[in-house]
Amino acid sequence: MTEMPAPARRFPLAWLLLVVAVAAVGVALLLGWRAWQNYQATQLQAAQAQQQRWDGTQQMLETLRRDQRLANERLQDAAATNRVLRDEMLGLSQRSALLEDTVQKLADPNRHGAQALRLDEVELLLRLGQQRLSIAGDADGARRAYALANGALSGIDDPGYLNLRQALVQERGALERLGAGPQAEAGKNLDALAAELQRLPEQTAQASDAAQPWWQKALAPLVDIRPSRGDALLTGGDRHAARDAVQIEISLARAAAERGDAAGFARSLRRVETWTTRLWPDSPQRRQLRARLRSLQQAPLRPRLPELGTTLLQLQAMREGRSTQ
Repeated sequence: MTEMPAPARRFPLAWLLLVVAVAAVGVALLLGWRAWQNYQATQLQAAQAQQQRWDGTQQMLETLRRDQRLANERLQDAAATNRVLRDEMLGLSQRSALLEDTVQKLADPNRHGAQALRLDEVELLLRLGQQRLSIAGDADGARRAYALANGALSGIDDPGYLNLRQALVQERGALERLGAGPQAEAGKNLDALAAELQRLPEQTAQASDAAQPWWQKALAPLVDIRPSRGDALLTGGDRHAARDAVQIEISLARAAAERGDAAGFARSLRRVETWTTRLWPDSPQRRQLRARLRSLQQAPLRPRLPELGTTLLQLQAMREGRSTQ
């Protein structure tokens, strides 16, 4: 018997197809991976380019902001310079107006030469004397200023100022009658009161000892009976402290008188009066001193002269009237 030929095996072809398929898949995967890598690289380059463009834009914006700040600062400097220039222009305009006014005044025949200078001097001295008296209470300084004003006014021969001379004479007479001034008088009165306080009797007459009952006399060496009301006399260290307080109040009253503080002056004197009832017993001298303290509280500290300033007002009115003619 002849043997039948074995059927041909197809496994190698299947394996070949499988290998080809695997190779094709591998190639496809490799190509896909390379394509993905290229895509990632392209995206990364695009992102880097975008970031570079963004950074460039940010730098440009920062540069623009810096330039804008510099421009604003320059504008502010320019505005400040313009304000300074405007102020200088206003100052120049004012000075020009003052120069024109001065030229007009110099061209005025009523203000020419030595007469205008003397009138300015008289006005300045009158104003100075008025301020010395009303603010500082310096009557002597006011009298000296008015005397100088009288000398300057006497050098003007214009008969139109005769009424002004008469007003100045009346005002100087009122100043002479004023004396040292209210503040100086208040200082003298305070000095006299301070000296009189030292002369007040420390104790009253001892005649009241006889009227004491026998038990008070018996207990006197052991017990000192004193009233407890608010105006009882002080003793010991309290008395020394109260004397110092009186001197302080007198100093405060003197300072208030120098600066023209009538309210502070009266308050200090009221406190001095209160201390007198705690330091010295009742006596005719103490009652008289308290009456003087009350009277001094009402004393004026500023001069009351109706004539004060009338000469200055009259001079200003005359000069204004002549300048408008």
